[in-house]
Amino acid sequence: MSITENLIEQISTKRQEIHSDAYPMSIGELANLYRDDELDIHPEFQREYRWTLTQKTRLIESILLGIPLPSFFVSQRDDGVWDVVDGLQRLSTIFSFMGIYKNEKGEIEPPLILQKTDYLPALENLCWDEKIKTSEIQHSLAKDIQITFKREKVDLKIIKKESSTDTKYELFHRLNTNGSSLSPQEVRNCLLIMVNKELYKNLYDLAQNIDFKTTISSITERQSSEKFNLELITRFIILKNIDEIRGKDLEDVHEFLTKEILNIANSNLDLLELNKVFEKTFKLLNLALGDNAFKRFDGEKNLGGFSLSIFEILALGLAKNINDYSEEDVDHIQKIARNLSLNQTFTQYSRSGTRASSRWPAFLPLSAELFKK
Repeated sequence: MSITENLIEQISTKRQEIHSDAYPMSIGELANLYRDDELDIHPEFQREYRWTLTQKTRLIESILLGIPLPSFFVSQRDDGVWDVVDGLQRLSTIFSFMGIYKNEKGEIEPPLILQKTDYLPALENLCWDEKIKTSEIQHSLAKDIQITFKREKVDLKIIKKESSTDTKYELFHRLNTNGSSLSPQEVRNCLLIMVNKELYKNLYDLAQNIDFKTTISSITERQSSEKFNLELITRFIILKNIDEIRGKDLEDVHEFLTKEILNIANSNLDLLELNKVFEKTFKLLNLALGDNAFKRFDGEKNLGGFSLSIFEILALGLAKNINDYSEEDVDHIQKIARNLSLNQTFTQYSRSGTRASSRWPAFLPLSAELFKK
């Protein structure tokens, strides 16, 4: 078979896995589907990325002005409910303005009150209707404008339930990584919500662990806003059980992390055992090193900010040997950390700019060896 014939066959096979449809639907119809729990917009996603009031107001302004919105993508579940794959913020903003948006607990959230814009200054303190006004200074949308707003059409792309199981996850991944403002971990978190909500919630619970928070407290504000703490936990979960890895498997480390955490999400992961190892690992690191755990030691004191290389060596090495350690070994853990700069392999592969494809094949066996008793 020639390369061209092979490509044609692959395209044909993959196209058969995708069953889609498209048609316009009014905002009012979408709101009714949402009220009847036939449209799931995953309020958990709001943890991952939130629009500012300016962004929300501009969206409502666009609808009022009749400016067409980009397409919305939904995936049909086996029970017939539509999962929103792309357009989460836009829909949550629309439903919030209409006073029907529900949080994770199914409770109606306070309605969106708009601010003025250059085009429409009269949007200042505008709410949907009299029933959701919360103060005297607010004014509500006239009935005829409400009707026009609800009749505005949006373009809906539907991935039918007959499609391959992985199609909606792949769609979300592509839509939110090509030119997206989301960090790789924020996209990964949203994928986890769709694949395994229990694992996603467990990641957030682990991120609240006081020992973990203390040891990584030197990460930057930007890293924190981009959910780097959850990426560290994701790396921990994936790499703690891997002893060897090839550089060619790591050409794109974020693609690797996404693929591996989704594989884990679809497996029978023992969360109790994972949490036990995680909590003990960071408790011992906190006792030994505190908030200097992942900072460089120059022989006298700790310097600089958070070091991902040190995190990978210490957290993974201790986790791989966790059954051999207790609180009596705090001094030993501290000694390992302070001697890292004397290790030739560590210094060679922890230099600034060293890619994971070079670092991990050397670090994974090294981390386990350093903590082996």
